[in-house]
Amino acid sequence: METLVHPADAAINRRLTKEDKIRFLREMFRIRRFEQTSLKYYNLGRMGGFLHLYSGEEAIAVGTMSLLGDNDHVITAYRDHGHALVSGMDMKECMAELFGKATGCSKGKGGSMHFFAPDKNYWGGHGIVGGQTPLGLGIAYALKYKGIHGCCLCYLGDGAINQGPFHESLNFAALFKLPVIYIIENNGYSMGTSQKRSSSYPESLAKRAEGYNMAWDVFKGEDLYEIRAKTQMAIDRAHEEAEPTLLEIQTYRYYGHSVADANAKKYRTPEEIEEYKSNHDPLRIWGDHLLEEGVLTQTDIETIDVEAKDEANEAVKFAEESPFPPESDILKDVYWEVDHQTDAANYGNHFFNT
Repeated sequence: METLVHPADAAINRRLTKEDKIRFLREMFRIRRFEQTSLKYYNLGRMGGFLHLYSGEEAIAVGTMSLLGDNDHVITAYRDHGHALVSGMDMKECMAELFGKATGCSKGKGGSMHFFAPDKNYWGGHGIVGGQTPLGLGIAYALKYKGIHGCCLCYLGDGAINQGPFHESLNFAALFKLPVIYIIENNGYSMGTSQKRSSSYPESLAKRAEGYNMAWDVFKGEDLYEIRAKTQMAIDRAHEEAEPTLLEIQTYRYYGHSVADANAKKYRTPEEIEEYKSNHDPLRIWGDHLLEEGVLTQTDIETIDVEAKDEANEAVKFAEESPFPPESDILKDVYWEVDHQTDAANYGNHFFNT
C-alpha cells in the first residue's frame, strides 16, 4: 500500500485533471443545492415522509465514489440523496421521488429513503438502521463468487455501528475475505444522542474492526484529497486481496437527523454548528484548493453554484408537473413473482386486503 506524505501528493490525486477537480466541486454544489431546495419545498408541505439531508457531508460521497470502476457497487442508508446524485442519477427523477410522483426513481413509492439505480450499481438507500450492512456484504460475496474484480462501498451512520447485523457482517466479511468497504459517516450524534453517550469505544469507532482482524482507518471528511487517498488504499485492498476494510470518516450534518428532529438545535450549540460551517465546510475547502491551484476563479465558483441552483429549480418544476402514480398501481412493485407472473405467483396469498 502507498505511504502518504501529503494527501494531495498521493498517486491517485496526482492523476486528477483540471476537469476532474471542477467536476468534483460541481457535484458537491449539486448535492448542497438539491438538499436546500428539497428542504424548502418540504417545509411548504409539497412532499411528505421523512427527509434526511446530506448538507455538510458532501465530500464523502463525492470523494469515495470518484474512485469506483465499472464493477464497483454502492449501497447506503436513508441519508442517500448525495450518493444517488454522484452515482449519475438525474436530479429530476430524484426530486420527483420526493414529491411522490410516478416519474420518480422509485415511481413515487419510495420517497427520500429509497433512491435506487441498479443500472448504475447503486443499490439504494435503506430505512432500517444497519439493514444495508448485510446487503452490502451480499454484493461483495456475489462479486467474489462470480470472480468479478470489484468491491462494494457500504455506507452507514455512527448510530448503526451498535446494530447486531453490522457486527455479524464484519465477522462474515473478515472470515470469508470479501471485498466490502464499510464506511461510517460519523456525524457525531446518531439520531440526536452524542457518540460519547451512545457508544462504548477506545479511541475511534473504526478500531472495533480489530476484533474481527480487519483493516481499518479513521480520518476527516472535509478534504477530497485526503478522502480519496485514504479510500483508495481500501479499494486496492479489496481489488487485489479481496479483503474488507472498515473506514470511519468524521463529518458533520448542518441540519437535524431528519426534518422530524425537533431537538436538532438543542443537543448542539449554535456556535458548534457555525464553527463547522465556517472552518470545515467541504465545499469551501475544495473551492479554496482550486483557487490556490489556479484551476478556477471565484467567479467560476459562483457560476457553478448558480447552475446547481437552476438545476434544482428545474427539477422541482419537473416534479410538480409530473403525475402521481395511478391507484391501479398500488399493488404493483411489491412482489416480483406477482408483477412477472412466475410460477410462484400461483401459490398462496400474496395480498390479504383484496
